[in-house]
Amino acid sequence: MLILSCSSKLRLLEGTLRRRLPDALLVYGSVMTINRGNLAAQEVLVDSWPEFKVVLTRTRREVASDDSDLYTNTYTMYYQHLGAYQALLASAGAVSWGQSFRILGLQDGVYEVSKDIAEAKGIKLEVLPHFTYFHPDPSSMPEIRLDPAMRLSSLDVSHADLLNETWSFGGNEISRKYLASLICHFPSICLLDAAGHPVSWIASYPFGAMGPGYTLPQHRQRGYMGMLNNLLSKRLHALGYPSYGYVAMDNYPMQRLQESQGFQRQPNLFYFIFHYPAPVASDNSDFYTNMYAEFYQALLGSEGMIS
Repeated sequence: MLILSCSSKLRLLEGTLRRRLPDALLVYGSVMTINRGNLAAQEVLVDSWPEFKVVLTRTRREVASDDSDLYTNTYTMYYQHLGAYQALLASAGAVSWGQSFRILGLQDGVYEVSKDIAEAKGIKLEVLPHFTYFHPDPSSMPEIRLDPAMRLSSLDVSHADLLNETWSFGGNEISRKYLASLICHFPSICLLDAAGHPVSWIASYPFGAMGPGYTLPQHRQRGYMGMLNNLLSKRLHALGYPSYGYVAMDNYPMQRLQESQGFQRQPNLFYFIFHYPAPVASDNSDFYTNMYAEFYQALLGSEGMIS
């Protein structure tokens, strides 16, 4: 296992991953973010260099210090050889198995590898698959006409509470801090009403995907999410990022919207794989047990918006 910290190697890796899209979308987006200021404090692991069979990105250990923070404790992966990915994941120091964390992947086998290792370590596992949508050329998307009653803006950190209340993965203080970080560091677009309150919005992640996105129920059926999806796709494209996102498998309206705008559903699913260490008795054990229980219910009860 090697940690790539040399800027020239990271730029070379970015170019190599670009040629392996769309399978490498998640890792490519993460490496792009690292090479453009590394606002999410990530690092890159490979099995070998310059020839590699697997790439894993993670938040730096000094930042991923909260064992319960499965939002910050995020890994993205890309492999050319499944066995090499399994070996890297199982190797000492690659993953903090004592933490709650999530692995994001777009390739077949990623869940099975986590499942095998988790069973051996007595770790609880949850998987949430989504459809992956990728736009090959956002510059070809049509111009949009804004609703004159609304004002276009970017999200502000003061909006973090609203996002936290409506995000299917949110609802707790850790998720609120994560959303505030996304708002501060990564592109977002929203529509504000006459009073300056957000009615529809979409942000973006450190791995380059679009989301979280949401429209308040009383403002739906007006095409607002389509407008914002169009504009953020073009903004990310102008910054050099691929335009892609994920949609819940039962969210048929959002799937139709993506396809109507020229997004292509990819053959591979977008896997969120949540890992939870075996509980250890402590004064905080009930708090974390309840927080994870609420999180599971949110996953099961999600309305399927862009997450």
